[in-house]
Amino acid sequence: MQIRVNFPIGLKIKKKGKERMLSCQWSSFSRVCYSSPFSLQQFNIKALNLNRHYCLTKSSMEDSSSQVSPSPFQFLTKKPYEPPQWASHLSPLPSHTFSLGHFPTPIHKWNLPNLPKDTEVWLKRDDISGMQLSGNKVRKLEFLLGDAVAQGADCIVTIGGIQSNHCRATAVAAKYLNLDCYLILRTSKLLVDKDPGLIGNLLVERLVGAHIDLVSKEEYAKVGSEALTKLLKEELLNEGRKPYVIPVGGSNSLGTWGYIEAIRE
Repeated sequence: MQIRVNFPIGLKIKKKGKERMLSCQWSSFSRVCYSSPFSLQQFNIKALNLNRHYCLTKSSMEDSSSQVSPSPFQFLTKKPYEPPQWASHLSPLPSHTFSLGHFPTPIHKWNLPNLPKDTEVWLKRDDISGMQLSGNKVRKLEFLLGDAVAQGADCIVTIGGIQSNHCRATAVAAKYLNLDCYLILRTSKLLVDKDPGLIGNLLVERLVGAHIDLVSKEEYAKVGSEALTKLLKEELLNEGRKPYVIPVGGSNSLGTWGYIEAIRE
């Protein structure tokens, strides 16, 4: 049985008393799509502190009666981390995290028509984990940026596509923690030497003061993301900075702890 879901959430299927998780895309529900002839100074950066909430009609969704009760949310709080017992043998073991997202996110039942008998669809709503940090990206960043601060970093380096949701979330989270952010963004060869503008995620990244370097898709494929971030890291070290490199998508062993927490929820 295959079920395709156009939501940025986890999908849980219940059938005949059994539960299993289906893989699906965990990413932001929507991205900002906006261009403007106005200068950046005319935008109110405080607006980024607003949280987006999505209204669900009772006919389409209902809350899960078994979801975890949310604890009071304390934004940007540094807190010690205690892993679940079943994951305590994994390495590296994080010592602490920063509260960047609104967790736990709720689980909603989705009343789809024409489902097979005894089948239910439940949605893990990571699209409401925040606004500019929405989706799964913030789960990884809570651990990655916690490690960056612990190592005394003063700036963050990461890489991705020209409209990378990970890069947008990293730029905003770094700003919250008073860290400079350097983004290497992959684009077409024709646009490498041009101003990338204020389209989509670029608007948010430039509002929070991220440093943007463009690289062509051809160079990206030839050199590789690890080599490109290493080159930028060396440049920053030579300038006396203390950079912390986050790989594409924040996908490494430390970032994986964000998903371990999602499972615990």
